[in-house]
Amino acid sequence: MAASRRPTLADVAREVGVSAKTVSRVLNEDGPASARTREQVLAAVAKLGFQPNLMARNIRVGGPDTTIGLVIPDLANPFFGAVARAIEDTVSERGLTLLMGSSADDPDRERALTDKFLARRVSILMIVPSVGADHSHLKSHRAAGLPVVFLDRPGVGLSTDSIVSSNRAGTHDGVAHLIAHGHRRIGFIGDLPVKLYTRRERLAGYRTALQEAGLPYDRSLVVNAHDQQRAATATSGLLALADPPTALFAGNNMVALGMVAELARSKRKDVAVVAFDDVPLAEALEPALTVVAQDPEEIGRAAAGTALARLDGDRSRARTITVPTRLIVRGSGERTSPAVRVV
Repeated sequence: MAASRRPTLADVAREVGVSAKTVSRVLNEDGPASARTREQVLAAVAKLGFQPNLMARNIRVGGPDTTIGLVIPDLANPFFGAVARAIEDTVSERGLTLLMGSSADDPDRERALTDKFLARRVSILMIVPSVGADHSHLKSHRAAGLPVVFLDRPGVGLSTDSIVSSNRAGTHDGVAHLIAHGHRRIGFIGDLPVKLYTRRERLAGYRTALQEAGLPYDRSLVVNAHDQQRAATATSGLLALADPPTALFAGNNMVALGMVAELARSKRKDVAVVAFDDVPLAEALEPALTVVAQDPEEIGRAAAGTALARLDGDRSRARTITVPTRLIVRGSGERTSPAVRVV
């Protein structure tokens, strides 16, 4: 057997001197085999380093795999990394393994990933939906008992469990915090695309906070960006307005990083900042970054717990679980408006 080739069931059978069917019976515990044969087969498996093809077995016998499929938009985003870690920690206690892929917020790529997970008969399917994706193709799988959970955003075309953050309320609290410090012109840099659920909810929270304070909604103060570079450019554009904002609200963690970088480059220490979602080393910035913090660990735990309950037979109606956010005051959001300081 070539050293570079993975050992097969036939290799184990040849090592022991029995049929491949006998080896299969021993490994799957689905047929008669003597204690001596079982011992020899297991010894050969250990010697050769043979790994059973669980996917092939599960397809053959019609049972689910021991894996969970998770589709997220961006593997580099620490928020989704924290969600995935919490899911993995929870499901590993049940002997389940997490498989993960990135859709890049592309509905076609998301569909391709879900199809691959379905082909290997995952026990649970979890998806952070892409804008424009239609999830009606999952109806038959859901009806057949496959737990399907949407994370961070609700899906389209399928009634199933969703776990989301309190996007609207959290943004409202962050913007109201800036207003309480005297700011009347507050820029908002949201995510893209503009139809993204979290972007729409956070913009709604921004508008509600302005309305409650009797402040007008100025379209020139609302811009969008999907990455750090574009967020930096958007920040520069807002500050270059004839009547620029005295405070900025970042619609997510990636926007916040670009915003803070641009403020540092332009040496603008007079602009107050609040960001939706925490960022690494937020406390190390000068001043430290005030954020509306999501709880990605709780989102992951809630998603895993809900899915496991469905796996155990919970057939109650689909529900949406909203995980609260919290305002963490650190310094950047507490800079008062110049007008207040003059008074």
